Amino acid sequence: MPLKIVFAGTPDFAAAHLQTLLDSEHDVVAVYTQPDRPANRGKSLHASPVKQLALQHDIDVYQPLNFKEAEDRAALDAIGADIMVVVAYGLLLPQTVLDTPKYGCINVHASLLPRWRGAAPIQRAIEAGDSESGVCIMQMDAGLDTGPVLVTRRCEIESDETGGSLHDKLLEIGGPALLQALAAIADGSASAQVQPSEGVSYAHKFSKADAAINWQKSAQQIEQTVRAYNPFPVAHCGFEDKGKAQRLRIWQANALEENITDPAGTIVKVDQNGIWVACGDNKQLHISQIQLPGKKPMSLKDLLNGRADLFNVGEALS
Repeated sequence: MPLKIVFAGTPDFAAAHLQTLLDSEHDVVAVYTQPDRPANRGKSLHASPVKQLALQHDIDVYQPLNFKEAEDRAALDAIGADIMVVVAYGLLLPQTVLDTPKYGCINVHASLLPRWRGAAPIQRAIEAGDSESGVCIMQMDAGLDTGPVLVTRRCEIESDETGGSLHDKLLEIGGPALLQALAAIADGSASAQVQPSEGVSYAHKFSKADAAINWQKSAQQIEQTVRAYNPFPVAHCGFEDKGKAQRLRIWQANALEENITDPAGTIVKVDQNGIWVACGDNKQLHISQIQLPGKKPMSLKDLLNGRADLFNVGEALS
């Protein structure tokens, strides 16, 4: 049975799930998304990916700052939706909103709940060295990702997984999981399982500061940081170029098992295959793709062809 759906979401991950609904039998009657934000160097207002997709399909778009105003709650009630589907919306919904649609609100969450409740489950799972992730379709309550789970789909986190590649994996399984949950709700067969009280962790929102490399950490921890924040905001450290402090962005790196005794942050080897840097556990990080300020990402071979003097054995990265 087709459902009359209000969709709430903001980034690309949400837009992909909106497209899944648009391609289904269900009827998306309205979209909620975050207000337009300044973007790029010109700081002009930029519509979210969800808003852009909704406008392409002539769907009404609502962008309240929150649902504290009575008129915003009344507007949602007037839509008369069967259900609200929420994917990375960016707002905590009050109970009055959760109770408005006939079947309440469900959420697509990119983790295996109760692990990694919160804003950045993809990055935090890789950063922590998890071997598994997945998508949970959850019946929403007033807590932060605490509601009972309707559908769970799992996937492996590979040893070379990045934030970008895991994002794409979860998109592939998230859409079918959402449609499965909606079908069960529509035919009355849905059965939500209360989340266990053990294993709760929180995926706090990240900033560029989270991607800063601390060379005192182990090589494996630093590798996980590099992979977690690829493609955004990209792991980084400091270096000197002609006496001037600069930021080096690190796109690809892997931890090595060989023991060394050099102080953490010291460059121990440089050649066309990469830069080897000492880490806090007396292991090494092999860096194979970097990005200099104002440049595109490049291999060390390409870098050394133009700036062979830039990184030298014995120098330290900050």
